[in-house]
Amino acid sequence: MVAVNSIEEAATLVSKASRIMVVGSSGGGKTTLSQGIASHRGVEYFSIDRDVRWISGWTQRERGEQLRILKDIVRRDRWLLDGSGPSTFDIRLPRTDIVIWMRLPRITCLVGVAKRVARHYGTVRPYMAEGCREPIPDREFLSCIWNFEKRHAPVFLRNFELYGPDVPIFQVKSRAQARQLLDLVRAAH
Repeated sequence: MVAVNSIEEAATLVSKASRIMVVGSSGGGKTTLSQGIASHRGVEYFSIDRDVRWISGWTQRERGEQLRILKDIVRRDRWLLDGSGPSTFDIRLPRTDIVIWMRLPRITCLVGVAKRVARHYGTVRPYMAEGCREPIPDREFLSCIWNFEKRHAPVFLRNFELYGPDVPIFQVKSRAQARQLLDLVRAAH
């Protein structure tokens, strides 16, 4: 793993990147940061949830179709891909110029989900697949967020080494840091 330790260095790398991956727990701000970066960089934004995984009514696309769509996205020259599923890191990482890992505290992520539900409950939130109305989170979803670091960080790290050992990775640890990164990218463009 090539760790990027300075936010200024991360902003420089993001400003030059053609293909950017944003990963992390639900509620961590992946979509907000991704949208901001994509709009300032002029790269096309794709969401694993909206564009690959879900169709109306929270029904998952067939796995083969998901992989076909994802491979089509990743083949493109310029993209920002928001989504954490490590089962597809082998497809995404080799084509990625930089990974932004939203690694915020679990309480921050739970508050993010609560705010999202309060704002969008019963409606289809922006950047979600058609017909996927925002639900009240169930215990399984909340447990996934609560245990995300313990369960997923080791898998992320292993996959970073396997499929993208030379890909720079910047870890965002707070909402303030995410805003600062976006401000620096914005200033560069």
